Amino acid sequence: MNRLALARTIRENAALAPGVETTIAGVVAVCDPLGALYLPRDRILVVSDLHLEKGAAFARRGMLLPPYDTLATLTVLSAVIARYDPKMIISLGDNFHDRVGSVHMPVAFRSLIFNLAEGREWLWINGNHDPDGTTDLPGQCADELVYGGLVFRHEPSAGPSRGEIAGHLHPAATVRRREKSVRRPCFATDGHRLLMPAFGVISGGLDLSHKAMAGLFDKSALVAHLLGRDRIYSVSYGSLKG
Repeated sequence: MNRLALARTIRENAALAPGVETTIAGVVAVCDPLGALYLPRDRILVVSDLHLEKGAAFARRGMLLPPYDTLATLTVLSAVIARYDPKMIISLGDNFHDRVGSVHMPVAFRSLIFNLAEGREWLWINGNHDPDGTTDLPGQCADELVYGGLVFRHEPSAGPSRGEIAGHLHPAATVRRREKSVRRPCFATDGHRLLMPAFGVISGGLDLSHKAMAGLFDKSALVAHLLGRDRIYSVSYGSLKG
């Protein structure tokens, strides 16, 4: 069952396995199987790297992808919003796959986002794919947000950083089960910083062993919370397949 099927399960039956609790700089957070992070103290829902209108961006460059990615991603987002009913939504950059994605977004998708935002605050963090922010969408845009002892930004800062929640690198991890290797997107945290998995349904992932991850975590405390078929699986870095 992929995340889109999982989202439909939530809409039809709320009996999905709960997320896994962790802490970032002492702040309690819930890693949800759909790829969102929920901060219950402040009722904040965090998603990252939606890459909306990715298919349309590729089409503008003459490379055709199935044109269903935006609807699929918004369907999953709708389900996770319904699950937590957050006060605020923070989207951690690369909200759109290119600079003009929000300008050319079809009216139906734009209306869906307005419906999801009704009665809530929405902050769009600017990413490297969409540094100019969004156009004609609810909420505000910013390069980063410092709130409640945490800092929310798109790209992780170099070296150790306490209380940072970031995206950009699309972390993934590989485990071996029954003589088979399984690779999944994951939340990655050592208790000081947390990197978010990409929320977009056709976004790839970068292994935690990749050189781009070097120096970001205390590996002795690093845990990968992998997105399973219907639940989160938490695996220490030392137990991951090398």
